[in-house]
Amino acid sequence: MAEYTPSRAARRIRQLRKQRHLNQTQVAKVMNVAQRTYSDYERGRTKLNIVHLLTLAKFYDVSVDYICGVRNERLPFPRR
Repeated sequence: MAEYTPSRAARRIRQLRKQRHLNQTQVAKVMNVAQRTYSDYERGRTKLNIVHLLTLAKFYDVSVDYICGVRNERLPFPRR
């Protein structure tokens, strides 16, 4: 298992966004943040807070570990 770094999370959320053919503004709306804030997340300038991390994991249906770059296995977001 890898160690968490903000740059890994930044690369992973950019990759997920591009795979869905979304722009930063669209994802920022889902997160209820400004496009500039989302851009800072993707550039690794700002660390994702837990609320935004969970929002993205649920939106992309992937585990938090996957977004953080701790795991490379793309597990689905846990549902109850």
